[in-house]
Amino acid sequence: MVERIILANPRGFCAGVSRAIDIVELALQKFGKPIYVRHPIVHNIHVVRELEKKGAVFVESLDAVPTGSYVIFSAHGSPAALRQEAVLKGLKPIDAVCPLVTKVHVEARRFARNGFEIVYIGHRGHQEAIGVTSIAPMHLVETLEDVENLVLASDKAVILTQTTLSVDDARKLVEALKKKYPFITETPKEDICYATTNRQGAVKELAKQADVILVIGSPTSSNSVRLVETATAMGKPAYLINDKTELQEGWITNAKIVGVTSGASGPEDLVLELVEFLKEKFNVTKVENLVHTTENVEFVLPDELKEK
Repeated sequence: MVERIILANPRGFCAGVSRAIDIVELALQKFGKPIYVRHPIVHNIHVVRELEKKGAVFVESLDAVPTGSYVIFSAHGSPAALRQEAVLKGLKPIDAVCPLVTKVHVEARRFARNGFEIVYIGHRGHQEAIGVTSIAPMHLVETLEDVENLVLASDKAVILTQTTLSVDDARKLVEALKKKYPFITETPKEDICYATTNRQGAVKELAKQADVILVIGSPTSSNSVRLVETATAMGKPAYLINDKTELQEGWITNAKIVGVTSGASGPEDLVLELVEFLKEKFNVTKVENLVHTTENVEFVLPDELKEK
């Protein structure tokens, strides 16, 4: 029987996600609806549905956007030629890419310009990886097998990484790359974002106390999936759910302590709804907060939406 619920901190929206959602909402207020958004602004169906109710229209192709319309590019980053394509089509682009993803784009351009061979650690098919790998020629590695099969053409190479990776898994790949190619260098500042690192750190602390961990987030959210993997690697069962309706009671039947967290695109109201459900269903009165670290990061809005 569940006796205690522990909430991981930090959890939920990171500064990049908050900024991206704000961009869509402010664009709706300033320019009116509809506002078109290429690809889900963040990987969470609840966030997307709420924005749709307010007048956002999500598309995958710019061909679906009427000439003269505003179109927002998602927080994950977009293929390099997309903004130019939007302008040529007579659209008005606003880029909601997370500044920490932009940092990786800038690094890719700089290293490519300086003659480096780039090895990018990321997930094939993920929007962020698609955007970064469009910046310059590079090798994408996702597994240790990819590292084994990697062949570099020069002795001047650098490692870049997707911002939402597992910190531990990324480190293993970096170590394997350095072992195979001792000359390869890393960027001076780690690419995995602060929010990803902090949420994984909080889950590691949570796993030391909880019998089972519930993660609010979408299966398309890389950082949310990594939280489940992090807890599992610590030897604790963990489950990814969009909201309380996906909870299976069998997961927590024998748990005394239930840990709860959410990915960087998981809305806090869904976390609180899950906690209330657990309290009522299992008559839990004890809810605690586990604070791994505190965050106070904020990002500025794009020029199109700044107050004059």
